[in-house]
Amino acid sequence: MILSSPAFEESAMIPNKYTCDGDNISPPLRFISVPEAAQSLVLIADDPDTTSGTWVHWILINIDPKTSILNEGVIPEGSKEGMNSFGNFGYDGPCPPTGTHRYFFRLFALDKKLEAILINSKEEVEQMMSGHIIAQAELMGQYSRQ
Repeated sequence: MILSSPAFEESAMIPNKYTCDGDNISPPLRFISVPEAAQSLVLIADDPDTTSGTWVHWILINIDPKTSILNEGVIPEGSKEGMNSFGNFGYDGPCPPTGTHRYFFRLFALDKKLEAILINSKEEVEQMMSGHIIAQAELMGQYSRQ
């Protein structure tokens, strides 16, 4: 499985548009070679470079496994967003206080859909996914505030 973005290459700088300094909308993403056995996809975006531990920017569960493109700022029908570290449900882009931070977008193919009314944390999603991940992919971008 491959996760990419037409907005930035692996390890490249994430465009301002997708950060707190721009429009703060989710970047476009492409999914390639999703396993046929997948029943749902989960996307988690986070920043491990904060002084307070990993900062979660986006949780998106129950993405249709037939999805090949997530357009910028669009949430696919039937999927559900979880709470990020800003305390919001949805996407909040890179916004490091200092220095350059790395932002990991991780895509998981699961053998089931997740049953959740509210998703309050990354840890909650990871627990629900445990034992059900059949493939995963990662895309890392960087951002530094000017």
